[in-house]
Amino acid sequence: MSLPHISPSDAKALIDRGAIMIDIRDINEHARENIPQAMNVPLSKLNGNSVGHEQTAIVFHCKTGHRTAMNTALLAKAAKAEAFILDGGIEAWKRAGLPVVQDRKLPIEMNRQVHIAAGGLVLLGTIAGYAVNPGFYALSGAVGAGLMFAGFSGTCTMARLLKFMPWNRVTA
Repeated sequence: MSLPHISPSDAKALIDRGAIMIDIRDINEHARENIPQAMNVPLSKLNGNSVGHEQTAIVFHCKTGHRTAMNTALLAKAAKAEAFILDGGIEAWKRAGLPVVQDRKLPIEMNRQVHIAAGGLVLLGTIAGYAVNPGFYALSGAVGAGLMFAGFSGTCTMARLLKFMPWNRVTA
């Protein structure tokens, strides 16, 4: 089952007429940057749960539109009324010049934190392997193996560890 895509300007017009906008991103992503009218219902919370009212249209969005597009069947099942996907997500909403609320004091998304940490460890292992001792190359290999495991299994040990960092406890 698929849901029709809607442009940011058409979504704004629908919301102005009473439609509900639902942000399916994680709570930390939503807290850092969100569309003022959007309710946050993370994708993980939608599994089997209904959202909205039978008379009210729903516009689902994520960051770029990829998560919503990949989960259209789940979103369609969760919606009690006519539902749409915001084409291009909050990024397209911003490009259209529509308002967003930002709190840059909150942590960046976990996925970006993992990219920064993994890239930093690989770089550190490479530089230390060249400058100090070739044994440090194993650090880069271990990070690469961990990223492959995360891709195959759908679980990320580094993200689990980063959740315990002080800057991530603020919104947890």
